[in-house]
Amino acid sequence: MQAPGPTLETARLLLRPPRREDFDGFVALMSDPEAARHIGGVMPAAAVWRGMMSMAGAWALEGYAMFSVIEKSTGRWIGRLGPWSPYGWPGTEVGWALLTEAQGKGYAFEGSCAAIDWAFDVLGWNDVIHTIAPENVASRRLAERLGSTMHGPGQLPPPFEAIRVDVWGQSRAQWQARRDSVAVAPSAATSA
Repeated sequence: MQAPGPTLETARLLLRPPRREDFDGFVALMSDPEAARHIGGVMPAAAVWRGMMSMAGAWALEGYAMFSVIEKSTGRWIGRLGPWSPYGWPGTEVGWALLTEAQGKGYAFEGSCAAIDWAFDVLGWNDVIHTIAPENVASRRLAERLGSTMHGPGQLPPPFEAIRVDVWGQSRAQWQARRDSVAVAPSAATSA
């Protein structure tokens, strides 16, 4: 079973709604202290289950949520990324989180470009943000590479209100103006 929604394809990745079989990958992500550090910290499997089901439910009820990231060459689940805007969130976000062994390969950039294109072109969003912990240097660099700028400190809704974040972002017009200079081939949406 897969949550309803499209599959986006990039040169090296498939981005698709989560499937039940992705649970072990979600658990691996959220049980790795380094990978989970800036996305809520290490969580027990029961909490990970609820989080994954929340994303699947958002696909069913809202028509979007984070995609499962699948490495095309291996078919392996390597993370989650994409549009996310829970109740009370400071804006329409495209976020990312990859397994430690999948980091540093440009996958987050490649997948985020496809997700931002989809958010603007299909969802009709006018702005996209990234909520980033101030000490998360790798995500700040990725936001800059995507063309986003720091808008200032942000406030997440309960129960995350104690987590310090900076809000990075850009408008649809800013993204489109620089899209030609982004070194990733456009993605293609396919039916799953």
